[in-house]
Amino acid sequence: MATNTRHFPVLVLTGRPAAGKSEVIDYLKRTADSERLSRLHIGAFQEIDDFPFVWQMFEEDAIRARHGRPRVYTDDSLYFLDPWLWQFLIEKINLSFHKKLKENPDWLDHETAIVEFSRGGDNAYRDAFAQLSDEILDRTVILYIDVSWEESLRKNRRRFNPDRADSILEHSVPDEKMEFYYRVDDFHRLASQDPTHLTVRGRRIPYTTLPNEPEVTLEPKLLGPALESALGRLWRSYGVGRRE
Repeated sequence: MATNTRHFPVLVLTGRPAAGKSEVIDYLKRTADSERLSRLHIGAFQEIDDFPFVWQMFEEDAIRARHGRPRVYTDDSLYFLDPWLWQFLIEKINLSFHKKLKENPDWLDHETAIVEFSRGGDNAYRDAFAQLSDEILDRTVILYIDVSWEESLRKNRRRFNPDRADSILEHSVPDEKMEFYYRVDDFHRLASQDPTHLTVRGRRIPYTTLPNEPEVTLEPKLLGPALESALGRLWRSYGVGRRE
């Protein structure tokens, strides 16, 4: 990376469902470009979020079921028929990223790609990070929004809006599905090996966490300083480990 780089080319934004990722994105959208770059090291940005891919699966299976055709992705309760679909979603992220980069090879010289997803399970984050493409891993840092399982469940219930179930800010996961997919979270086990970097396919990827319990993401006056502190730490790790 060039020494005069002022922004993160790629930020992987992750954490439990309802941890506060979407609120962080909303805050970034409401922050002026110059301020966002100088305080948070994020340029004009584009998002790649796997939730729209998941929702598309739900919609397509509903269409098939309505026409008497077999469901492909999910059962009637919207559980994945094949656990491999979590890998499929990462490949969808990889493909979206590759297409954007192919369309404009200089895209990340001036902008930030924000890749957003949640995972749950014994080795879920380990496997998800390992499946990200070289194009992403060679440019990325990771910000994990840190809440407990109980807080994730509470906030997931709070944000549910039945009239906007397809909304990134207002979708919700039923309690039993939260329990099944997300109670176990392996991020802290991965992070316990190094306080500033995760090792992914031989690369040292800078990471940090943003604690969100007590909650800061609903109050811009609280979120701004917390995000600036977290991304400042991440920027220092990125500068030591990744820039020339």
